[in-house]
Amino acid sequence: QVRLVESGGGSVQAGRSLRLSCAPSGGIYETFSMAWFRKNPGGKEREGIAVVYTGSGNALYADSVKGRFAASKDNAKNTLYLQMNSLTPEDTAMYYCAASFYDDGGMWYDDNEYHAWGQGTQVTVVS
Repeated sequence: QVRLVESGGGSVQAGRSLRLSCAPSGGIYETFSMAWFRKNPGGKEREGIAVVYTGSGNALYADSVKGRFAASKDNAKNTLYLQMNSLTPEDTAMYYCAASFYDDGGMWYDDNEYHAWGQGTQVTVVS
């Protein structure tokens, strides 16, 4: 069974940066895409914030993080990264990575499109 493991979360002051990583546990596998989602305190659903397509390397972002966050992927390691800059208290959330093994034809920010998930890493931004 494919498992993903996130790391790099923590507590930081507003305006600072953090870098999250997501690596597979249990072997290397081919992905169609890998994405970052987050769920803030009291949130009902996970918000898709960034995706990287394995074949093209293209990345897409939610408006809420565009220009501040940058997602990248090391295909050799199947490891996904999220560089988060200019953090604000509104970015406080549990951050999850997800992997899609094939294209279901849905929207990248729909969590139903993903087949494997990590347990999450907490990011807390204090003002």
